[in-house]
Amino acid sequence: MSKLSLKVVVAGRTYPLTLNEGEQDKVLKAAEDINKAIKLLQDSYAVKDMQDLLAMTALQLATKPKVQGTKVPQEADFTAIEKELENLSSELDGLE
Repeated sequence: MSKLSLKVVVAGRTYPLTLNEGEQDKVLKAAEDINKAIKLLQDSYAVKDMQDLLAMTALQLATKPKVQGTKVPQEADFTAIEKELENLSSELDGLE
């Protein structure tokens, strides 16, 4: 896969990157999401320091549930609970 150079602006600073061709859209979308989150925080709070805004944004994005990508929230396994409930139900049926 070929490499390409890209300049990405995050929080008003330009970062030169070298990445694989297929990663360009993903990186640009991530930078856009970060910049939008920073703007929302600036508009909502009286925080002026960009480092504070970046830290707050990082926390928000890191704890946000992922809808797309490699990390998909896993469903809880309730089989053990269901089995216990079935056992209790059977015991209660036996008491009648």
